[in-house]
Order: sequence, then C-alpha cells, then structure tokens
Amino acid sequence: MDWLVNLFTSNSIAHSVLILGLTIAIGLLLGRIKFGSVSLGITWVLFVGIVLSHFGLGIDPQICHFVKEFGLILFVYSIGLQVGPGFFSSLKEGGVTLNMLAVLIILLGCATCYTIHLITGEELTTMIGVLSGAVTNTPGLGAAQQTITDTLSNPEVASQVSNRLASAYALAYPLGVIGIIVSMLLVRYLFRVKLDREKQLAERSNAPKTVRIDLKVSNKGIIGKKIEDIAHITRSKFVVARMIRDNKQQIASGDTELREGDILRVVISNRDVELVQSLIGESVQIDDKEWQTSASHLEKRRILVTKSGINGKHIADLHIRENYNVTITRVVRAGIELVATYELRLQMGDVVVVVGRKNDLDQVAAILGNSVRRLDHPNLLPIFIGIFLGVLLGSIPIMLPGVPLPVKLGLAGGPLIVAILMARYGPNYKLVTFTTNSANMMIREIGISLFLAAVGLGAGEGFVSALTSGGYWWILYGAIITMLPLLITGIIARKIFKLDYFSIMGLMSGAMTDPPALAYANSISSSNDRSAVAYATVYPLTMFLRIFTAQILALIALS
Repeated sequence: MDWLVNLFTSNSIAHSVLILGLTIAIGLLLGRIKFGSVSLGITWVLFVGIVLSHFGLGIDPQICHFVKEFGLILFVYSIGLQVGPGFFSSLKEGGVTLNMLAVLIILLGCATCYTIHLITGEELTTMIGVLSGAVTNTPGLGAAQQTITDTLSNPEVASQVSNRLASAYALAYPLGVIGIIVSMLLVRYLFRVKLDREKQLAERSNAPKTVRIDLKVSNKGIIGKKIEDIAHITRSKFVVARMIRDNKQQIASGDTELREGDILRVVISNRDVELVQSLIGESVQIDDKEWQTSASHLEKRRILVTKSGINGKHIADLHIRENYNVTITRVVRAGIELVATYELRLQMGDVVVVVGRKNDLDQVAAILGNSVRRLDHPNLLPIFIGIFLGVLLGSIPIMLPGVPLPVKLGLAGGPLIVAILMARYGPNYKLVTFTTNSANMMIREIGISLFLAAVGLGAGEGFVSALTSGGYWWILYGAIITMLPLLITGIIARKIFKLDYFSIMGLMSGAMTDPPALAYANSISSSNDRSAVAYATVYPLTMFLRIFTAQILALIALS
C-alpha cells in the first residue's frame, strides 16, 4: 500500500492530476445540491479545493499556477466565441439603455468597494477579492490575481496576496448569489409589482425583435412600384417572404411590381412595422393554414449552414432568389432572429428560414450544406490561433492617464477580446469559428472547473486563519457591494426608464454574470423571455468591464 500513500503525499504529476480530479469531481457532485431554487453550482469546486488544501492535500505551486491560468483562458475564450456574434449589436438600439444601466451597476460596485476600503482600512487587494465574490465574477478574480503576480517582484509576497484575495472571494460568493435574488425581491416589493400587469407591459415593449406581418397593398401611391423602391423610400430592412396575387402564392423579389390587392407576408423588425404598414396598406390576418393550402405548393423550411465555403458570404452573393426562386426570410444566429437582407453575411451554424417549392428548396439545402454531422467536426485551428493571439494581446502594456503602472488585458481580457472579434469578424475572412453549443459548453466547464480547483487548492492553507482574523467582516462587505448597486440601479431602471420587472431581473443577473440568478428570474417570468434577453444583452460588455475594472483596482492597490 506504500504506492497509494506515495500517490497522495508525493509532489508528482500523478499526484497533482489525482487531486485536481478529486477536487472537481466532489465539487460537481455537491453542485447538484439546491437550497430552494438556488444552487452554488460549480462554485463548490472552489470550496472543496479549499478544504482539501487545508488538510494538506495541495499540489505543486507551479503546476497549480499553470492550471489556474490555462483554465481561465479556456473559460473566457469560450465565452467570447459564444457572445461574439451578438456583442456589437447588443450595444445598439434597445440594448443601449440596458448596457448603460449595467455599466452603472459595475461602477457603483467598484465605488462601494473602494469606499469600504477607505472607511475600514481593509487592504484594497483583499477588497478586490470581496468585490469579485460579491458580484459572482470569477474571471475578474483571475484577472486581478494575474495582475498582482505580474506586478509584484517577490513571488512569495505575490502568492500570499493572491491567496488572501481568493479567500475573500470564497467568503463573499455565497451571499453574493443570494443577495442578487434578495435585491430582485426588494425591487418587486418597493414598486408593488404585479406579475400579470408586468407581462402586459413586456408585450407592449418596443425592444427590437423580428416579426412577421401580412399586409394588403391598398395605398394608391405605390401601385406599380417595385418592392425594392419601398425599401429605399422607408430605409427599412425587411423581406417579402411570399405574396398572394389572384388567390395564388408566388415568390416575390425586389423587382416585383406591386398591384392593388396583393397580400405580402413581410419579415421585419418590430420597430419598422408602423412605417412600412403606413406606406403599403392595411394589416390583414392570414393564418398559416391558408398560406399552406394555397395553390402554388410553396413550403417553408429551416436549413442549416454547414458548408465552409458559404462562411462569410453575403446573401446577395449566393443569388438564391434569382437562380432558384427561393426567398431567405430570416437567419437565426445564436438564438437571435435576424432579417435576411442582402448585405447580411452568413456564418457556419446559422439556421436560415427559406420559402420556395420543394425541389428548389432541396437544391438550396445542398448549396448551404444542411448537414448536422459536418458541424460535429471540431474546428480546433481557430481556437488555438485565437488563444495565441489573445495571450499576445493580453501581454501588451498599455499606459492610461492617471494610472501609475501600465495596464495589461492579461490572460483573461486578451483571449476574451480576441474571441469576440474572431467570432464576429472571422467569417468575413473565411475563418470558421463555429463551435456547437455542447462543444462550447464543454470547453467552458472544463476551463472554469480547472480554474476554481486551482484557486481553492492554492488558497486553502490560509483560509481558516483569514476567516478567524477578521475575514467574517468580508461577508458583510460583500453583501453591501452586492445589494447597494443593484437596488440603486433597479430603482433608476424602474422609475426613470420605466423598464418592466422581467427586464430588470435579467439586467441584474447579467450585470452580475450570475446564471443561478437568471434561473430564478426565468422561473418567475416563465411565460416570456424578457429576463433572458436582457441577460444576454448586457452579459458581453459586463464580462469585459468586470475583468478590466478588477485589473485597474489591482494596479491602484499596488501603486
């Protein structure tokens, strides 16, 4: 049995892998435990690492450091790939207000953190750990730790400061999750929110989304004009999926001249509905059965883009309508519906909604690929190119006014930015960046598991002493940092911007990058997706700013 004792007590590679595997496995099992509808999920890995390390089951510090940083890179890079396609569009239109409010939450959190540091005299580096735990943002913790490691010349001091920061994070995190939900409940109580009334408010909201309407041509001024002329006059982006003329269905193109009585099925942003309707004519109710039973045998189909040669091409470049008499009406990308205008670029993994005759649709499906099996093949080259470029970008020192030391995006910020840019613009340069949701989730979960295990195993030795020597105050500080910014911003969002309660819950969850809080919000707003949309809208910018502000605070603390 000496080999078994050796395996658990030596400083070998096998020992490190064994302890990491044990830490993650136990943490994931405990993550299934729920307290009501709330669970700490994968964060249990951190606490298991702390416990094992406290009882002497640690791993080699250098291996621990590598695992932590590499896990963080995998985690943030996979996030960047997922949010990249919708990142810049989330900053436009209806997303502006939500993102402004999310930025306010972040700035108020940082200001609260710094104020507590000034009032109590608690070290700012420790308060950064409390802040990261209070806002449940693990990449911010990693970014701050890396900044500390890069800035301090003494590795032993850097390790002590970094471990104390991790202990503060671990103590503040649980109440951070609970505090977000409590803040939601307090906003609901303060404004006496009635969920039925909120559902009606949400339905009336003018948030941008793609809708389908049927319009009857009745405006004498447009009779004889082409559909493309209407688009030019209104400057609106819409697609005429199909039309009924003389009781027969047909595909419409930009050159189609309109006649009185034509019925157009239009796919359009809900913000442009009024304008286009006022120009074309009255809205009519044509149910789907009538479209399906019309005499022209047109079908609607969803086709998956799986051919790499299509990646990055404009819809206009494919000449689908001209060559095959098929109309692409919508493109579904990362769960978001886009109007299929000619200038829209297609990406691997897009789902296009098309209308046409069966034989024509079969030909278009062959052109686009429509093979799920092709998407199962992983595209590893862009991932490792992106990681290489991300580490390179993260290592560039940047001088900012008023900051005494150069700022680096680091191993969290660099890969995140590169992943967002590659996911958004890679297809323009024929670079296939698509990964399936399951593959992306696998990379992300492996990365965060390795990171949290390494953080816990590195911080465990000093955790109890930190708690008994005043660390219990960190829990209180964390609760203040969690709830004060959320309550202030929630009141502003409701009173000034008149946001519905479901969007406010999504805003709070997204600004804290907290999936358990989103799960709670979704359970409340089960009949609509307002919380999920708000969460997705603010998440990308929030993740970037959480990482960046953690680094800035770390540099201020060390200056």
